This record gives sequence, structure tokens and C-alpha cells, in this order.
Amino acid sequence: MKFAVNVSTVFTETPFLARFAKARQHGFSLVECQFPYAAAPEAIACELAAHELSLLLINLPAGDWEKGERGLAIFPDRHEAFQRALEEGLRYAVELGVPHLHCMAGVVPKEMAREQAKETYMRRIDEAAAALAVHGLTLMIEPINPFDMPGYFLTDIAEAAAIIRDLGRPNIKLQYDIYHMARLGFDVAATFAAYEPLIAHVQFADAPGRHEPGTGALPYREMFAFLQKRGYNGAIGLEYIPSRESSESLGWYEEYRRQEGGGR
Repeated sequence: MKFAVNVSTVFTETPFLARFAKARQHGFSLVECQFPYAAAPEAIACELAAHELSLLLINLPAGDWEKGERGLAIFPDRHEAFQRALEEGLRYAVELGVPHLHCMAGVVPKEMAREQAKETYMRRIDEAAAALAVHGLTLMIEPINPFDMPGYFLTDIAEAAAIIRDLGRPNIKLQYDIYHMARLGFDVAATFAAYEPLIAHVQFADAPGRHEPGTGALPYREMFAFLQKRGYNGAIGLEYIPSRESSESLGWYEEYRRQEGGGR
């Protein structure tokens, strides 16, 4: 199995640009990141090259995070802001060789009808996918559990899959986060099998708690073995929040690599 450590949630004891060296020191050749935009793409590119890392996934800018914004795609009156976010995310992806971009939907205001949010979301997703297709990139959408992100628009994997099928663009795929699926009460293996053709990237954090594997109730070894048996050949993104110092939280990974031949 291949693993990509998320440098937005792991190694946060060190400044952002220093986390790439940490990833390599712990045996990773793949990384992912939520929002890289505080650093210039040229600076990130230097770190990736210096440590022989590939960046697999970033989010498009999601609005003002400190004010509670979690995406812009559902808002009819935020089209210009969405276009700027799309341009910025695409610029980073092209310069850094990132194949997957996740577009967060947004939190539905109480005064907004859900159907209006969905209609706008589908238009924005279609627009973003068209722009990414020019560069051969994939747009990701991800159901997120409402306990961690109250009011978030996209929580249902069946709805996400239906949106992808209705839009009919081959470069719109599912970001399958095992943590969110578990928190939503889904059978992780059965759900993965049901939507496997639409899944382009898998992420993992243990549940509950969203910490490193082995800290919760999820049988991570069995789950990784299941993915391997199904022929999943992408990376597993480690988007967890360490329950201890980041280097210590990777003890499971070092043991897994020794015992299971886990990849980098």
C-alpha cells in the first residue's frame, strides 16, 4: 500500500515548509495538503524537489476559514469569489504537479433552500471540472460528516455519486474518507465496494477522535488489506490529527511497513 501523509494535519509542530522534510525523514515519498496558499508555489516546489516528494491532493481555497466558511460552491452570489478560488487552486496544482483538487461545497445558511444550494453546487462543480480537464486534472468531491462540520452541504455519499453521474464528466471523482464514512455510520467496506468505480482517492483517520490508526475503533490493518484485495492502487491519505507528537504518532506506520511491507 502507498501512503501520503497530510502536511496540514501532521507535523504541525514545525512551520509549514519544514514539514516536507519531516515527511521524507519518516519514509514518505507522497504527501497531500489541505490549503497550501500561505506559501508561494515556488517555495513548495523547492521543498518537493529537495526531498523527492510528490504532492497528490490539495483543496481549492474555501473562503474565510476563520469566519466559518467551508467552501464557496453552493452560494449563487459568490460566483466571482469561486472563480478566483478556482484560478488560484489551478495555478498551484499546475505549478506543483498536483493531480487531484478537492472542491469543498460550503455550509448551508438557514435561510437558503437546499435545492437552491444543490443547483448552484452542480453548476460550480461542472465549471471547475471543465477548467481542470484542460490540464488533465481530477476534481474531487467528498461527503463530510455533520458532527465535525455542522451544516455542511454534502454529507451523503449516495447524493455525491448521483451528482457525479448526472454531470457526466469523467474527471469528477469521489474522495473517500474512511473516517467520515465511519462517523456517518456506513459499513466502510460495503460502501467502498458500492462506489468503487467513482473513487479516485482514499483518506484515513481512526474513529472516533480522528487520530492516528490504532487510537480508535477502526480495524485499520483489515481495512488496508481489503483495499489491497480490491485492487485499489492509489495512495491512502493520512489526514489525521496526531494524539501525541507527530513523530510518535507514526509508530503504527513504521510497524506496518515492517510487518506488512507497507509502501511509501
